[in-house]
Amino acid sequence: METLTEKPWFNYYPAEIPKSLDYEVATLQSYLKRAAERFPDKTVLDFMGKEMTYKEVYKSALKLANQLRSLGIEKGDRVSIMLANTPQAVIAYYGALFAGAIVVQTNPLYVEREIEHQMTDSGSKVMICLDLVYPRVAKVKEKTQLEHIIVTGIKDYLPFPKNLIYPYIQKKNTGITVNLQYNHRLHSFVDLIKKGAAKEIELNIDPKEDLALLQYTGGTTGPAKGVMLTHYNLVVNTQQCQCWMYEAKEGEEVILAALPFFHVYGMTTVMNLSIRMGFKMIIMPKFEPKDILKAIEKHKATLYPGAPTMYIGLLNHPDIKKRDLSSIKACISGSAPLPLEVQNQFEQITGGRLVEGYGLTETSPVAVSNLIWEHRKTGSIGIPWPDTDVSILSAETGDIAKPGEIGELMIKGPQVMKGYWNRPEETQATFKDGWFLTGDMGYMDEDGFFYIVDRKKDMIIAGGFNIYPREIEEVLYEHEDIQEACVIGVPDPYRGETVKAFIVPKEGRTISEKELEEFCRKHLAAYKIPRLYEFRKELPKTMVGKILRRVLVEEEKKKITEAANQSENEDAK
Repeated sequence: METLTEKPWFNYYPAEIPKSLDYEVATLQSYLKRAAERFPDKTVLDFMGKEMTYKEVYKSALKLANQLRSLGIEKGDRVSIMLANTPQAVIAYYGALFAGAIVVQTNPLYVEREIEHQMTDSGSKVMICLDLVYPRVAKVKEKTQLEHIIVTGIKDYLPFPKNLIYPYIQKKNTGITVNLQYNHRLHSFVDLIKKGAAKEIELNIDPKEDLALLQYTGGTTGPAKGVMLTHYNLVVNTQQCQCWMYEAKEGEEVILAALPFFHVYGMTTVMNLSIRMGFKMIIMPKFEPKDILKAIEKHKATLYPGAPTMYIGLLNHPDIKKRDLSSIKACISGSAPLPLEVQNQFEQITGGRLVEGYGLTETSPVAVSNLIWEHRKTGSIGIPWPDTDVSILSAETGDIAKPGEIGELMIKGPQVMKGYWNRPEETQATFKDGWFLTGDMGYMDEDGFFYIVDRKKDMIIAGGFNIYPREIEEVLYEHEDIQEACVIGVPDPYRGETVKAFIVPKEGRTISEKELEEFCRKHLAAYKIPRLYEFRKELPKTMVGKILRRVLVEEEKKKITEAANQSENEDAK
């Protein structure tokens, strides 16, 4: 299949953004070394008042690297990191890379089953985790190839006296107290750093071939898969991000780090970008609207990559009118559709720019975005980044679709993954003639702007009609009383499937089903209007704030199964 010969999106590229970049063939960790040389005494991390300079983080990462080598870690071995956003998360990430290891980012919310699968599948030898999650890791350790566990706590990098007070707060909030007896297999993160040597390790790494990261994704239709991302994949995407945000100044910006570093979106657009450009990161271990608003005002944050639910949370918090958010210059929203109302409100309050982008773990992650300071289109995910080709695969012809025709989004570019870890067949099935098939349905307009209509697997087929949940959600978000909305298809004996909407009203607001039906009827064809509504106080989400549609689908399936079983039992009586 051929690449598009005409790339209409280039007509909208400003002079500051080149169509193609000269990429560094370098390792990710070289960014930290270079930053430590250029900005040795500049603060790179601010964690609840605890500041660390580039030189301090660099030396700490080298110390950890040498300790990992002493524990038997060699080039290509996997080191898992199961940490919330903390200084340790940054040190562990670059420390593992300096040791020649492949990083396996692990969500701290994972339960034993998920931890066991990821450790077994990746073959990780070392786990660096929070004390709070250690009991879960310990339960599955013997079923995995883990040889060493390195433990740290939030308090370890807090300033005095917060470091003394925090353990009591942690116990009160979680009810968990972890008392550890360190040995030759269980280690203290802080002690390892203290005893480590801050010396460089000679490594023979090929950035284009050697992996920097195994980032797990999926799990909705089967076991989570390890996405193989090379140093070059991640270096390229970081450079592309720098190019797109061309008004951001090296060594000057203050970026709010609320997106989790264990998610590839936060890893690239916050951590890797900051280290490359000498930014200061204000590290937030979890998303709390009140704390975020306070941090933006206090630290005069200029950049804040996030997810729509994060911006919605801020806009609906009563403190937003009390805080000065005028320092914000630019925000790129990802992981879910950005409602127009949210974009407009956030820009009015901050005076900065908020635009929607698009990417996947398999693309390191960003491939497409609206321009931050130039022309953008409402409802569009934007245009491809430099050196990135995007096309629509026509379901009818099996070739590149015409403008306006809905099909599957395909991507080519230097940021596209090497493949899935130990899954050659799945890797092969995900590529078509060199194009990565995203599984997202969308279209391109005449100007080269792309639009997502929905995930291929989320499409609802009701009465023979194809219905895309995202379209309905966009309409629901226009309702002034709705804070969050999610739409799924549920089984229907007559239509095959019918549309169900889950609604979270804004605080203090009430909405009736009749009111929503009348509202939707004004904006949607009759067959797209939800037939069922469920009102909730909150919706299930990932740590990035992405609404977990699959959890709602699973809940509905469980309800149907339980109802069927109950009916059978009653008939048996």
